[in-house]
Amino acid sequence: MRRLFPLTDRTAGPDPGPAGTGARSGVDTGSGADATDGDRDRDREWSLAELAAAYAYPVPEGRRQTWLRANMVSTLDGAAQHDGRSQPISSAADMRVFGTLRALADVVIAGAETVRQEGYRPARARAEFAEARRAAGQGPVPAVAVVSASLELDFSLPLFTAPAVPTLVLTGAAAAPDRIAAAERAGARVVVAGDGVGVDPARALRELAALGHTRLLTEGGPRLLGQFVAAGVLDELCLTVSPMLTAGDAQRIAGGPSVEVPRRFTLASLLEEEGFLFSRYRHA
Repeated sequence: MRRLFPLTDRTAGPDPGPAGTGARSGVDTGSGADATDGDRDRDREWSLAELAAAYAYPVPEGRRQTWLRANMVSTLDGAAQHDGRSQPISSAADMRVFGTLRALADVVIAGAETVRQEGYRPARARAEFAEARRAAGQGPVPAVAVVSASLELDFSLPLFTAPAVPTLVLTGAAAAPDRIAAAERAGARVVVAGDGVGVDPARALRELAALGHTRLLTEGGPRLLGQFVAAGVLDELCLTVSPMLTAGDAQRIAGGPSVEVPRRFTLASLLEEEGFLFSRYRHA
């Protein structure tokens, strides 16, 4: 993996080589040499510690309580999935980033349809991140929060019956009482985050913050990400650009009604491995 942006003195040098350099500013490789040491290092697989440093959540500023980042993958022609799932357009490096982002988060937020299609299971503890999570005041694993208006979920799945920490179910005040009861019997914690049938995105973030979850990660799907975008609460987008073409009519990474004025984000970093681009954009 190599860093393409931001540039350092070494990556911006007059002769970076035909394929660029492997700049990783400020990362300790454990070898005594800075990871910006040029072509020798450009195809080296980054350690999980290096990825964690590259994707660290920002330090809270002012009155800000939460930071919501999204992690999505898209093909060159804009498809966020193939045959209903993201795995066919992913890669080993993408999955390493995926796992790292989960390990950094307090809670992983996903829409009900994504949970069904992707076969969500409870987050698992990973020894590689155990000390970092303890140091950050986090539990051994992030909670999973499922956003659902209808609560038509299979509460017999391990996601609800056997997580290391209780799975959260975000829903509206008008949700059917029998479905709320079914979720709670399975061991889930139901969080009301809307006055009507659905969930209000801004309120959902406030409710999660009240539970101590401030480092937030959403993995979509497109409908849920579109709601976060429309509500203006998305702080960061981690977008993997997959060097594939699928054609067809697959969904984009964000769906739903368009916003009145497009929202501008700023490129924070760009990594590359085997043709996959790992971009990170923050709100301007």
